[in-house]
Amino acid sequence: MAVVTMTQYGALPAVQITAADGAEATVSLFGAHLLSWKTGDGKERLFVSSQTPLDGSKAIRGGVPVIFPQFNVRGPGLRHGFARVSTWRLTNSGGDGGKSFLEFSLNRSDLAPEHAQAWPHAFELSLRFTLHGDALESDFRVRNSGEQTFPFGVALHTYYDVGHLAATSISGLQHQRYTDHHQNTLTQEHPALHFTEKHDRLYQSTPALTLNTANATLRLEQQGYDNWVVWNPGQADAAALVDLADDEYLRFVCIEPARIDQQPLDAGAVWTGTHRITAD
Repeated sequence: MAVVTMTQYGALPAVQITAADGAEATVSLFGAHLLSWKTGDGKERLFVSSQTPLDGSKAIRGGVPVIFPQFNVRGPGLRHGFARVSTWRLTNSGGDGGKSFLEFSLNRSDLAPEHAQAWPHAFELSLRFTLHGDALESDFRVRNSGEQTFPFGVALHTYYDVGHLAATSISGLQHQRYTDHHQNTLTQEHPALHFTEKHDRLYQSTPALTLNTANATLRLEQQGYDNWVVWNPGQADAAALVDLADDEYLRFVCIEPARIDQQPLDAGAVWTGTHRITAD
């Protein structure tokens, strides 16, 4: 039986769920931000920067930031949107059949006045994190509850704790076209992607990827999204980030399911995206 407890992460109110097999997830109400995911063997699978503020003053560096309604600056509003800096509500939780879940919701009435004014659309978001054995599933639902079509982009900007970047690779992208941070469009020829410098690549989505690290193998699957984004800042960019210790870039890789270009959602329509991570 799942155990759900209210807790704190830094100064942030958070919710922790512990499954019968010992797997755990901790989510802050600020941003519906998944801060920790431990499989039943006690291993932490996510990375959170030691330098990030944990008081709600700015977005959190690490875990799983929720990107909505725009990716980066691909839209007219706040960079990466307001969802990651808004306070969500815990609206459901529980467990049965070996699954344990937490569900969070956000709508227009939850927004700070400046965000509601800047993005004047009626919407309802729900995000459910489900623990199932050595897997974590994130189900993201966007509903247009207004009377006008609105455009949106979305991503789950997942930071994986890889231990040692030099021993990390991603397979499943061979022969896939990608756009890099220089806006070059290329094709990945090698069977596996390795990290020896800055990476900021946008791939078209594939059914599944495998993240190989020194001490774990994770299978990543997605539905509903259009892209995989792969990011590591490299040494120079990491040094310029005030909320990341200079050497912490060696400990993580971001791989995120995304729809980076804003696409229309009609009045009354619903979009859903699923991201599943399985530890082998």
